[in-house]
Amino acid sequence: MKYKSLVINNPEDLMFGIAPKPVKTRRGLEIGGGQVYAELNFTLPIMSINSSTLPEVYEHYRQITEGALERALHLQSKGVVLELETLLEMTKTPTIGIEIVKVMDEICEKYYQTHGLKSEIRLTPNDLREFERPAKQRTSQYLEPMFELFDKGSLAGGDLLSIESTGGKEVSDDALMNCDIKTVMFALSVLGVRDMQFLWKKIVAVANKNGKIAGGDSACGFANTAMVLAEKKYIPKVFATLVRVISVVRSIVAMEEGAIGPDKDCGYEGPFIKAITGIPISMEGKTAACAHLSPLGNIASACADLWSNESVQNIKLLSGMAPTAYMEQLEYDARLMNEALRAGKLHRNVLQQLLVSSDIYTDPQALILAPENVIRISRELVKGDSYVANARNGALTALDIIDEALASGKMKLSDIELAYLPILRDELESIPENESDFVEMMLPVLYHSKFTLAEYGL
Repeated sequence: MKYKSLVINNPEDLMFGIAPKPVKTRRGLEIGGGQVYAELNFTLPIMSINSSTLPEVYEHYRQITEGALERALHLQSKGVVLELETLLEMTKTPTIGIEIVKVMDEICEKYYQTHGLKSEIRLTPNDLREFERPAKQRTSQYLEPMFELFDKGSLAGGDLLSIESTGGKEVSDDALMNCDIKTVMFALSVLGVRDMQFLWKKIVAVANKNGKIAGGDSACGFANTAMVLAEKKYIPKVFATLVRVISVVRSIVAMEEGAIGPDKDCGYEGPFIKAITGIPISMEGKTAACAHLSPLGNIASACADLWSNESVQNIKLLSGMAPTAYMEQLEYDARLMNEALRAGKLHRNVLQQLLVSSDIYTDPQALILAPENVIRISRELVKGDSYVANARNGALTALDIIDEALASGKMKLSDIELAYLPILRDELESIPENESDFVEMMLPVLYHSKFTLAEYGL
């Protein structure tokens, strides 16, 4: 890892709305510059996407953008980010995604010129490579349409570039269900890291060429999958907690390759990345319940610079269309955080403490997101000589923090959860810190039919 120390060392400085390295956008949003902005994430209702439905598709995105910006304007918003997470068809046929960006950007520009409302589009193509098995991370036919969408979509108005990349997912999927922490470690800190290096070098090059902002990645397909599985009681919460920490060494590669943030909203690894790199981050919590349930409703906003909602369908609610309603919810949350920032250090600290204390001991996944624990784990995530060593040491520190919370009596866990703690510790401690030694350990026990070594440069 290129990062060997933290940019933020004091938990009090890991604060919502404030980042040591703020990002200024084309229309003047200063993300991380002393204010929290809403980031609205949305998608289509259940429908087919084909040549006959394209006019309806474009109209949906026109309505979503108009509705969201009109509501933001009425609420006297200082600015918003709209995230376009493309669906499969929109990336496989890049002209569809590009046209949607054009539709949205035209409306964003109208509200900026007419009303002074600042907004930007985060363009997030989906990673098509996961639809091939075994995945072809470097030679996939799907790379071309993905990068056509990045290139032409950014020129059409997508100013922030992100992706939820999936390198290593073909190995991690079974490992999550089997609670196999060693294989998860291999998927994220070996395969995932290599794929991120390959992919983000290209994404940053597109951003730099077109004068756009390389935002960041998200380990959604790994750590958020683990969180959702734990929420459904398919796997232990303590296991999902460690997956989140391990995912940091993979996601931070985007910054090593030149991404400057804000990172991706469903990356609950964001607080660690903010502490290590100083970039602004996007987070989601209670307002993501439209897409998935989680134990991180309030604490997730403790150091957010953009406050998001995951993805809501464009369907009719009693109040209006769902994205418009979620725009209102996000804006009110941001307004509260911004009022605390304006009121001064005492008030912002009190609000943050309340956000943290309302969740911290209810779940180990929330526990590790408390600023003091983020800083403590982040120190371990940068001090080693390899991604494997850093992921291992960060996960072991997370286990220490869980043990301390249990010993204090502040956190209670079921007997099944408790039974996993020593097992996970033994497994982690058996992992060598040298990457080549770890690869040598893992290759004999992996199903090689699931992945191709050469696609990861191995």
